[in-house]
Parts: sequence; C-alpha cells; structure tokens
Amino acid sequence: MTTIDWNQGKVRFIDQSLLPTHEVYVETEDYRVVGDAIQRLAIRGAPAIGVAAAFAIVLAVNDRRIANSRALETEFHTATEYLARTRPTAVNLFFAISRMKQVFASVPHDDTDAVRFLLLEEAQTIKREDIDACRRIGENGASFIKPGSSVLTHCNAGALATAGEGTALSVITTAARLGNVLRVYVDETRPLLQGARLTSWELVKLGLEVVLITDNTAGWLMQQRKVDAVIVGADRIAANGDVANKIGTYPLAVLAARHGIPFYVAVPTSTIDLETESGGSIPIEERAAEEVTHIAGIRVAAEGVRVYAPAFDVTPHELVTAIITERGIARAPYGGALEALKRAKVDAA
Repeated sequence: MTTIDWNQGKVRFIDQSLLPTHEVYVETEDYRVVGDAIQRLAIRGAPAIGVAAAFAIVLAVNDRRIANSRALETEFHTATEYLARTRPTAVNLFFAISRMKQVFASVPHDDTDAVRFLLLEEAQTIKREDIDACRRIGENGASFIKPGSSVLTHCNAGALATAGEGTALSVITTAARLGNVLRVYVDETRPLLQGARLTSWELVKLGLEVVLITDNTAGWLMQQRKVDAVIVGADRIAANGDVANKIGTYPLAVLAARHGIPFYVAVPTSTIDLETESGGSIPIEERAAEEVTHIAGIRVAAEGVRVYAPAFDVTPHELVTAIITERGIARAPYGGALEALKRAKVDAA
C-alpha cells in the first residue's frame, strides 16, 4: 500500500477519510487539492503530511501558467504559505517546507527547468528517507516487545501515516514477524475513529490478531494486566521530550504509569523539534465542532451544545519510557539524548 506518491506529474494519494469502506486513490495536478486533503485529514499522519506537502510544492511550480521567474517565485511562496496553514501541530510539515525552501533558494529562478527538477528530487528524497526511517524505527524498537506480548496503540501510526511501514506500527509489525506479538489492542480514537477505521484496517490486512476497544476501555484492560506495552507515534516532540500526539494519548500515558506498563513513542527524528523548548509551546490545533457532534454525518449531540475539540494533547516527558527513532533510542534525561539523535548519522540502507 502506497499512501502518497508522485506519478507522472501528479500526486497520488489514498483518501483516508473514506476508509475502511472505500479504498479510493486520488490523482491531482493541483497543490490546493493536496492541501485540502491534509486539512480535512484525507491525508494525515505527521510524516505523510510532510511528504505530501513536498510533492504539493512541486505541483505548484509545475503550473503550466507560470511564464517567468517572477511568476515562479510568486507561486512557490503562495503554495508554501498555504500549506503551512493546513495543520499547525505536526512539525514534519514545516520540516519538509523548510527543506523545499532551501532548495528553491539554492538555484537561479530564471532556470525554471532546474528549479522544478531539483524540487522534485528533494521531494522524492524526503519520501525515500521516510521509508527508510520507518524500517529502522521498527528494527530499533522491536526488542522492546517481548515474546507473547499484548500491545496497545492509539490513533494510527502505520503505513497510512507515513510513506513507509509506519512508526509505532512498524515496531509492532516488526516484532510480530519475530513472533513476539500475541495481539494488538487498538483504541477507536474519538472523535474521528482513526484507530477503528484505519489502524484496525491495516493490521487485519496484515493478518495480526486485533482487538478494537473504546478509548475508555484502556484503563480497565491495564488493571486486568492484559496490556504489556503501549506504543504510539507523535506529531511533535519538544526539546525536553514532551510529546504532542492525538488527543487521548496523555491519559493513556498516565494509566500506563499507574499500572507499571512501559509507554513508548516511535517517531522519525524529523518529528523532534529542538526549537520548541517544552510541550507548553507546541501549538495545539482545534478541529471543527461537527467532528464531535456528528458521526458519519449524523448528529449525535444536542443542538446548540458548545464543543471543545483539540486534535492533540501533550504527554509530559516523565511519563515516556523511551523514544524510538531511526537513529537510535532516547531515554531520560531527554534534552541531551534528543539533541544527540538529531545530530547522529545513519549508515546507508
């Protein structure tokens, strides 16, 4: 399954808003279509958002109406500014945009062919790096999953959220190939049910034993000692190790600590934001009220009720057992460990 790809001058992506009932792929030459897909969560998951934004920028500069370098510059900056507004929390989006800006600044803009070629090269590189990072995350994290383990995960941090095998799910599936995973408990993940719709769909297709639970069942499972490890992805990790991830992650971390269960976070190093000192400085996106008041277009809440709908919460670093990346493992104290990982190099695949 390829979540996001470049195909003969078009961006091709799976519309995750239609899963699991319809597996629909969209092809477009319009960067705004990609941006809209990011905003409405048809494309989602921090690494996948970064890859999609990079390809969307290539679409922008490939616009046939661009006649000169000034028009090229205008379209490039319009596209990057638009894409940067789509999802404020996921740092991979800004990481990818920054890399594309660096390439754009490095080549004379009157050579439009060179600009387009180099931007596409960079976008393809971002995708390849993510695929490789997913594989390495799985390899680095699989040893944390002991034989016969039942693992709990939240939201979707699998192939749908990345260009590769996923982050948290890469750890789980790699451990499963080693024969260490007994079952995977999947939180439904309200309000948009990414666990129920996406993660369970991915894992069933892979042949793993999957048990879907409501979000508020996790504590009871832990109390019954039915969970051996919790592993999640993240949309941004601050310099001190605070973790921003899908709303509902923080209470899972609290419950895991209460019951002595390890709580792991699996991310590419591009998700680590050393410029953000702590979780309190991470911008938390708020979603439309309809995502809470409606399910599949049907209202389930009283007319006129007020809604608070943050898309993410922040888990303090002291609740995180370890952060698994493609460059190695970080443990507390996270400040120095995360900085070292950001600077580390990995061997070529």
